Amino acid sequence: MNALNWTETLRQQLEEAGIVVDQQESAYTPHALVWQVAAEVWQQLAELSMLQGLRWSAGWAEQTGEQFTVHALLEKQGVYLLIRTSIGYKKPELPSQASVYPAANRSERHTHDMFGIKFIGHPDKRPWTRHKAWDKHTHPLRKDFPVQGSPEIITPPDMDYPFIRSHGAGTYEIPVGPVHAGIIEPGHFRFQAVGELILNLEERLGYVHKGIEKIAEGRTPQSLARLAGRVSGDTTVSHSWAACMAMEQAAGLSIPGRAALIRGILAERERVANHLGDIGAICNDVAFVFAQMQFSRLRENWLRTHATVFGHRLLMDCVIPGGVKSDVSDSDCRLIKQDIIPLRKELTDIITALDLNSSLEDRVYTAGFLPEDIAAAFGTVGYVGRASGQDFDVRRDLAYPPYDQVKFKVALENQGDIASRFWIRYKEIIAALKLIEQFIDLLTPGEILEEWHVPVAGSEGLGIVEGWRGEIIAFVRFDGDNKISRFYPRDPSILNWPVLEKLVLNNIVPDFPVCNKSLNGSYSGNDL
Repeated sequence: MNALNWTETLRQQLEEAGIVVDQQESAYTPHALVWQVAAEVWQQLAELSMLQGLRWSAGWAEQTGEQFTVHALLEKQGVYLLIRTSIGYKKPELPSQASVYPAANRSERHTHDMFGIKFIGHPDKRPWTRHKAWDKHTHPLRKDFPVQGSPEIITPPDMDYPFIRSHGAGTYEIPVGPVHAGIIEPGHFRFQAVGELILNLEERLGYVHKGIEKIAEGRTPQSLARLAGRVSGDTTVSHSWAACMAMEQAAGLSIPGRAALIRGILAERERVANHLGDIGAICNDVAFVFAQMQFSRLRENWLRTHATVFGHRLLMDCVIPGGVKSDVSDSDCRLIKQDIIPLRKELTDIITALDLNSSLEDRVYTAGFLPEDIAAAFGTVGYVGRASGQDFDVRRDLAYPPYDQVKFKVALENQGDIASRFWIRYKEIIAALKLIEQFIDLLTPGEILEEWHVPVAGSEGLGIVEGWRGEIIAFVRFDGDNKISRFYPRDPSILNWPVLEKLVLNNIVPDFPVCNKSLNGSYSGNDL
């Protein structure tokens, strides 16, 4: 069924159910539809969308005067449907979509904590983002909340979160974190186990809530791009790109072709660097230190070229509104291409050695199994989803410049285990190297920055890009004077973190670290 067919079928079903849809003109992208519906049919619309096979992608809210507007973004076959509704300020209530789409669970809890919107029928009433930094009657994303808040001298410890308790003879609980034995960010994992077998896992995140959405208010486009690049520091290029794409759509601005190609080079180099690090870390978590050392060395060489060509090892602040910060010279392009030759050769040699290592295979094959139906139900994206048969990649299915100028193969696996997530990363590295070469070959002389157009007050945009972890969403609305009124970034980890609770079931406790690393969710990307 093509996009036109499923949207028309859904419209027809809504009409038969008595649901009135106001289809609005969208400045987002020709691939996105915007439907306004009444609040009371919010859940019913989700049910009909689920029957049509739409994937729940993101949800957020914003305050507009004396009311709230709530948004939910759905996707099918690379076509996005943005549904939204308006509710009153004094008693904000809305039927929950989380009972239909598990992916909406934590997003609605976040919206409740930040805006005070009650989702009727939600399956989990516990706070998500609010630990103890503000009380339950205070909501930081309301316009009357000061950006500095009203913090106590010492924030009370978050000790009374009602985790599910274990019951039964022989069962016990294992609390892990939030502070870990390493330099990773904080997150709490509460296990129920019998012997070494994991019976249940609950995550508790949000310990480093940064207030990204609040401190975005009132920023200029340039300042917002810098902030977006720090939503998750290992994804600075793609988050900045998504935010800039949204702002450029709101401003009615198209970036130069050369700038788009350079953005593509930056994004694919970011993808390669992170996948190299992840493959090594997966091996390290099963005590295969040799592989970890080799991949760390390859990643370090790659990052040094980042610094040489683009001025920053992690490519911070290279993507700016209207284009890119700096150009690449012919000698830069030659260096980038020369960098690829030894990396390809060494990867081939190292991967061959790994593939022949039986002890590594024993730890990663069949472990951390994520079935296709669970991956689909939670809307997983990126290498986590594609390792479990979810054949979706924004670069291909919603081809944006410069990906609309090239052809490439999207890696796909269906075994759903740690090994699949390992091999997806390797295949994506190989594809990314080819993309970088193609983008360099397509470079022609030209501008790298378009003059900024100040958007009118109320203008909005929706940026959708494929980061190295998967689909990234950025929503932006402008106030007057070229200032940001609302910014919502949705990192892929927000969709992928929940399935960690599923893929560890019936694994042994000692395999949790490698299960976790094979997913590698971003704590920072979750803890907005």
